[in-house]
Amino acid sequence: MSKQTFLKGTLILILAGFITRVLGFINRIVVARFIGEEGVGLYMMAVPTLVLTITITQLGLPVAISKLVAEAEAQGDQRKIKKILVVSLSITGLLSLIFTPTMFFLSPYLAELFRDSRTVWPLYAIAPVVPIVAISSVIRGYFQGKQNMRPAAVSQVLEQIVRISLVAILTSAFLPYGIEYAAAGAMISAVIGELVSLIYLLTMFKLKKKMRIRRKFFKSAKNGKDTFQQLMSIALPTTGSRFIGSIAWFFEPIVVANSLAIAGVATAVATSQYGGLTGYALPLLMLPSFITYSLSTSLVPAISEAMAQNQLKLVEHRLQQAIRLSIVSGGLSCVVLYVFAEPLMTVMYGSSKSAIFVQVMAPFFIFYYFQGPLQAVLQALDLAKAAMINSLIGSAVKTALIFALATRPSLGIMGAALAIVIGIMLVTLLHFATVMKVIPFTIYVKDYIKSGLTMVISGVAGYLFYENVILNSSSILRLISALTVTSIIYCLLLFVLNLVEKDEVKRIPYVGGFLAKLIPVK
Repeated sequence: MSKQTFLKGTLILILAGFITRVLGFINRIVVARFIGEEGVGLYMMAVPTLVLTITITQLGLPVAISKLVAEAEAQGDQRKIKKILVVSLSITGLLSLIFTPTMFFLSPYLAELFRDSRTVWPLYAIAPVVPIVAISSVIRGYFQGKQNMRPAAVSQVLEQIVRISLVAILTSAFLPYGIEYAAAGAMISAVIGELVSLIYLLTMFKLKKKMRIRRKFFKSAKNGKDTFQQLMSIALPTTGSRFIGSIAWFFEPIVVANSLAIAGVATAVATSQYGGLTGYALPLLMLPSFITYSLSTSLVPAISEAMAQNQLKLVEHRLQQAIRLSIVSGGLSCVVLYVFAEPLMTVMYGSSKSAIFVQVMAPFFIFYYFQGPLQAVLQALDLAKAAMINSLIGSAVKTALIFALATRPSLGIMGAALAIVIGIMLVTLLHFATVMKVIPFTIYVKDYIKSGLTMVISGVAGYLFYENVILNSSSILRLISALTVTSIIYCLLLFVLNLVEKDEVKRIPYVGGFLAKLIPVK
């Protein structure tokens, strides 16, 4: 199996992440056009329950598998890798058998907590995906530990292609029966997409693996006590962090719905407003996170391997790379989303009602874009417990603020939006403080000032272009032209101000060599 370098593996995941997010956005646009904000609200109220169930089922194993497989690979221990897989599959398989029927059973009661009984149908529809995602996450962790990111990348793209191919058919087929059934149809398309993705991963695993998993499977599982303890020592603190986040997200629609009820907002309106915030605005704000997610996925095995070899300078270098690339990519996103929030929402969803959420939250989402890499570093350094505590603090503050702010009639759903960004900022700052206690990390203040100037200059230039040039063109052409100008100016300033390194740019496929020539020599 080919092993990729940190940057090469990251670039593969970034490319796949970009394609996946674009396809995912097309999927969301189709869903929004068919079922509107209220239907999206029903859909999004069910999603946190699914994520919580998957988090419990996975038990933090993907990160633990990635870390332990990377360490075993460095030592050439194939027997250890087999034990890791056998034990992991046994755990996730058993938990899936427990929690999938539990989700079916609890769905009607959860719908009552959401103050909208219609959510029961999306909850029923999504339950079968739990065992599918649980098994595929184990295989993804194996490939990531081998530092071969291609199978995971292709599976993500394949899942979105299948989902987008089915979502319009299923939502339109169920819509005559009611908006809740159309939302369930969108969920069913997601289940089928995940199933096709799993079939691909299993095929690639069978072709690439060097050991026979089924041979003496139960014997390996029985003799895997030490492996189980190693997995749990990493997985439990890791899942603790994710569990806290998932619990907070699970309670989020419950707290929001009840807070808006206290503020005097009707149930159907509250569902629609929640759909606008979480189904329209937040996905747009989180779109650039495919870059930081890719960095995070590559960081865990890369830093684990460097720490196993006691290469502390390489650990800091990887972290500096990840943070710089996160700020560079996230900076452009913040500019574009803040300046062009209204035209973007109008072009994509046919409505700009949720644009105010995007504009208010965009400047603060730079913290979200480098939260993932920081958490990945903490996990790779066996500091998952610290990451869990940070997440607990952030989630508690966010949930309390949602209730405190969203119950005010003057704020309503905007109070929930403000609480979400405050929680994100707090967790990121706590992660950063924890990392700095462990790794000798140098803060290059000049680079951060340059990044800020790049954002301001490109944002102002893009706004002036949009407001004063090609005014007689269609709205889509105006928006595309303004986005292009903003991006070109931003990238040119990155090169001029030396915010990206030649070596990093050279690794970009096809155009890297040419672009590297534009970067001044330090």
